[in-house]
Amino acid sequence: MSTHTVQSAKTHLSRILTEVEAGHEVTILRGKQPVARLVPAVAPPPRTFGTMRFEVPDDFHAPLSDDELAEWE
Repeated sequence: MSTHTVQSAKTHLSRILTEVEAGHEVTILRGKQPVARLVPAVAPPPRTFGTMRFEVPDDFHAPLSDDELAEWE
């Protein structure tokens, strides 16, 4: 999720909408206070790899928590 100030959102609306269309959420801030959240109007289709059909979570590339890392050691 990304954040933009009201001024930045006015200046970069087209780029922000492209980000939202790709399935990301965008929060609009007035100063440091969140005032709006832009989300896709339609859920993006599940990501696929070749002919295999399975959903990949949005946080797939997120770092593992310390507990998860410890389980691998």
